[in-house]
This record gives sequence, C-alpha cells and structure tokens, in this order.
Amino acid sequence: MNRIDKDNYYLDIAETVLERGTCLRRNFGAIIVKNDQIVSTGYVGAPRGRVNCIDRGLCIRETLGIPRGERYELCRSVHAEANAIIHASRNDMINATLYLVGKNAVTGEYVEHASACSMCKRMIINAGIARVVIRNTKSEFTTVDVKDWIENDESMDGFMGY
Repeated sequence: MNRIDKDNYYLDIAETVLERGTCLRRNFGAIIVKNDQIVSTGYVGAPRGRVNCIDRGLCIRETLGIPRGERYELCRSVHAEANAIIHASRNDMINATLYLVGKNAVTGEYVEHASACSMCKRMIINAGIARVVIRNTKSEFTTVDVKDWIENDESMDGFMGY
C-alpha cells in the first residue's frame, strides 16, 4: 500500500471541510496544522446567525458581475482562512501551516490559481502562520512561504484581483 504524503493528507481534510461551504460561487476549506496536529478548521459561510447565500439563492457579487478578488466588502461570507484563524489561539498558529482548497460551487472543479485574498493574507501574516499550502489538482499543490507575502506587498501596487 502506498501512503499519501502529509501535505496531500491535510489538503484532503481541507477539501472535506469545504463541503460545508455556503457560497454560490466558490467554496474554500482551510485547516491550520502545527506539529502534526490540526489546530483549527474553517469554511466559507455567512457570519453566525445570518442567512447564507445558498439559503437566499442569491450572490450579490455574482449579480453585480464583480470579478474574483475584488469588492469583498459586498460579500456576505467570512472566508475559510479567516474562520480557521478566528477559531484558533495565536500560540497554536505561530509557525503553523494553513492548508487551503477551493472549488467552483457550480462545476466542482478546483479553483485555478487559488490564493488567499489580500485581507486573508494580512490575517495569516498577523496570526504568525509560516506556510500556506494550496491545492491545484488532486495531487499537486503550491507552497507559499508567508515571508514572501510580507516582503512582496501587493497592496502597494493597487492591483485588484488575482
């Protein structure tokens, strides 16, 4: 029997977490892992007590034709990375790894060129997370050293989206 590598093992768990997502466009699942222990999980969904987009049957960003990566203040949802960070203690996140998987809510295909949005990048940096692993295909992934996000601050160039 061949064992799955650790990164894909944790990405598979994050992929299961995304199945709780309530976005009509894209659902993401995130897990934070430190010292081989899952610290926290998060998925895309409206704040507690608010109606989810899937229950409303409406995505305002989709209705307005807003491109991916822009105008998140109009979105009802809290991102998966943010939810995972909210539910963890800072001590458990320092030097941890965040695993992220995104799927198109309509097609079920992996989100191409998936990445944390600029707001989630800031939260990941402040949480002390050291590494982000993002699924590209069922077995391929991209690993980001969070130091790169600190040193290459895209918020300085005014570029929107990704």
